[in-house]
Amino acid sequence: MQGRVSLWPVEFTFDNYRAVLFDKNIWRSFGVTVYITVMGTFLNLFFTSLMAYGLSKSNLKGRKIIIIMVLFTMIFSAPLIPSYLVVKSLGMLNTLWALMIPGLISAFNLIIMISFFQNIPQDLFDCAKIDGCGEYRTLWSIVIPLSMPSLSTIGLFYAVAHWNGYFQALLFIRDQSLFPLQVKLRQLIVESDAEQMIQTAALTVQSIEGIKMASIIFATVPILVIYPFIQKHFMKGAMLGSIKG
Repeated sequence: MQGRVSLWPVEFTFDNYRAVLFDKNIWRSFGVTVYITVMGTFLNLFFTSLMAYGLSKSNLKGRKIIIIMVLFTMIFSAPLIPSYLVVKSLGMLNTLWALMIPGLISAFNLIIMISFFQNIPQDLFDCAKIDGCGEYRTLWSIVIPLSMPSLSTIGLFYAVAHWNGYFQALLFIRDQSLFPLQVKLRQLIVESDAEQMIQTAALTVQSIEGIKMASIIFATVPILVIYPFIQKHFMKGAMLGSIKG
């Protein structure tokens, strides 16, 4: 901001990161975000898989109508006030469920998973029936193991959405102890929480912009660390569905 930096840092220091890492509030928000990301992604994959498996069956009664209703939600989303009233009527205001349940099934991800399930050979389902497997046993023992690339890809989409989500928290959460990391990051960048963090850490030489930038790195690094572990499945899952034998 002072025009002193071209490429290499000037007056290199870790004090900004130290102020962020020793702040209890940001660690509490970090824990909330981790919980939402893990639990929310599990619920997303669980219910998306169940619905996609049913809709992948061509003999399902009312299948076309249900798919049309799903596609309708991709074009016309629910307005803000009705969404708030629904969450309020379900008693989820000021709870973490309000950040996970309303977006439980993504229409886009559901369509991708339906397409993937339909590409599984029908012979496998016939063999499962001969062996006495019901629909649930077929799903968990055959379909899910074969769908790990697709699940990894869709799980990454869901996880990133949960990790980066903040708008729903602004709408439905009032208790600051339940604020996710992105809301805390917004408070540091937009509001005056960065000044309070400097005072709490007893740092007088820190720039407010330095605290903001360190907070952004703190919120970004975890999801970047996770990505390489599922990159192989992600790339494979992104290509599946475009190639049919």
